[in-house]
Amino acid sequence: MQHLWAFWRSHYIENVDKISADCFLCEAVNQPPEKWREYLVLHKGKKAFVIMNLYPYNGGHLMVCPIRHTDDFTSLSDGELLEINKLVQASIKALKMTISPHGFNVGWNLGRVAGAGLEQHIHCHIVPRWNGDTNFMPVLGATKVISQHFLELYDRIKPNLDKVLQSMHL
Repeated sequence: MQHLWAFWRSHYIENVDKISADCFLCEAVNQPPEKWREYLVLHKGKKAFVIMNLYPYNGGHLMVCPIRHTDDFTSLSDGELLEINKLVQASIKALKMTISPHGFNVGWNLGRVAGAGLEQHIHCHIVPRWNGDTNFMPVLGATKVISQHFLELYDRIKPNLDKVLQSMHL
């Protein structure tokens, strides 16, 4: 069996229980638009939103979340499911335009045992992948190199996501 190690996430994992009882996703999405960049919110729709992951597996790691605070995937309405999936599609298009990944991992971690670091507010991960993105640094050096600052990447992704969403009439 092969393993993919993500040592750079240890800070988050070690401190997940110390994080405020308040939901950081709810806090972020409820900010006024002028504060979205500070909170890494890329888009807020009627039922769902897109946010950059503060603890990314790769640069451009996004999350699409329902606006409604829920830990139960099966409780999502048809409208929430549709908007979430449309935002996943738009996010993939915007990431292709912005950083040209070779592929994506897209998925949900539902529950702590399934890998959810934040279980009380479900979210779908979109992780851009490149050929060779697991190199010697994380394997031998226990270090993950992410070559762009969050806000620099935010400023590159946001206009492309806005353009894609406008073309999709979202």
